[in-house]
Amino acid sequence: MQFDIITIFPEIFSSYFSESIIKRALKKNLIKIKIHNLRDFTQDKRKTVDDRPYGGGPGMILMLEPIVKAIKKIVKKKKRKIVVLSAKGKLFDQKMAKEFSKLDQLVLISGHYEGIDERIVENIADMEVSIGSYVLTGGEVPCMAIVDAVARLIPGVINEESLKEESFSEKNNIEYPQYTRPAVFDISKIKNFPIKSKKKYWKVPNVLLSGNHREIGEWKQSKR
Repeated sequence: MQFDIITIFPEIFSSYFSESIIKRALKKNLIKIKIHNLRDFTQDKRKTVDDRPYGGGPGMILMLEPIVKAIKKIVKKKKRKIVVLSAKGKLFDQKMAKEFSKLDQLVLISGHYEGIDERIVENIADMEVSIGSYVLTGGEVPCMAIVDAVARLIPGVINEESLKEESFSEKNNIEYPQYTRPAVFDISKIKNFPIKSKKKYWKVPNVLLSGNHREIGEWKQSKR
């Protein structure tokens, strides 16, 4: 099974994945883990990956296009899932780990700052996943937790007698969708993109471009 992680802090993973059971599983070629630096998929000299959110709000949002280009390069397997790590996602549990362990490829998109452009969730990701009812500074730790939980279920990684089931109750969404530049993204510009899209143009909701703070506030509240 192959794990692909998209992140802006690739160095974070080297220590964790070079130790213990994960290290042995990698050496035995039972799993593969590839870390992809999102900045490698930018075009400007500053390797910009984030921008201010439409409609206002604190912090910065990871931009759409670098993630799209990363996905284009990474996605190879048919039996796969693309997962965004998000505080408003479905709670990760042992049942989900078992489902993931049956895949050939699991792509994990690690958010940071205030999150990622919601069009990734709407058009690319199979699901959003959270590892608990708390907020972290980024998705790197959740990525490591998911890889660990799933890898140990791959036959041969650990003794089957050591496997123990864990379960958690689902939690409610706590964030509204967020978007950043561009306001309109033409997916047809990305040649040979491996994910079929029903829409050619991926658009930011008009209300966030209106400048009407009352309507923007109402929209945000309605999406919580």
